[in-house]
Amino acid sequence: QVQLVESGGGLVQPGGSLRLSCAAAGLTFSYAAMGWFRQAPGKEREFVTAIARDGVYTDYADSVKGRFTISRANAKNTLYLQMDSLKPEDTAVYYCAAKYPGYAVQSIYRRSYEYTHWGQGTQVTVSS
Repeated sequence: QVQLVESGGGLVQPGGSLRLSCAAAGLTFSYAAMGWFRQAPGKEREFVTAIARDGVYTDYADSVKGRFTISRANAKNTLYLQMDSLKPEDTAVYYCAAKYPGYAVQSIYRRSYEYTHWGQGTQVTVSS
């Protein structure tokens, strides 16, 4: 049974940083393409960033490009999201997602329906 568990959310002031982690279990992590999505109150879930199986290819939503960095440690079965220069509009529940198996090593997925497994989410609040 595949499990994804996010951690690292919290309350941070504008301009601050947070690092989210997603621990994966029940799968061969290096065979999973991974992504982060977020959902703010009253809004639909939206794509944030994605990373290919090999960890080389990445993609970002325009709203976070240059501020967020996705990475993965296949040996630790863990996905990361480094969030810098946070803004109030980044406030949302952040979800880790896996497409498993991820097929092509360098493929990246931006659409939520392409993912097969989801974590429970972690709240990120950016406020002074």
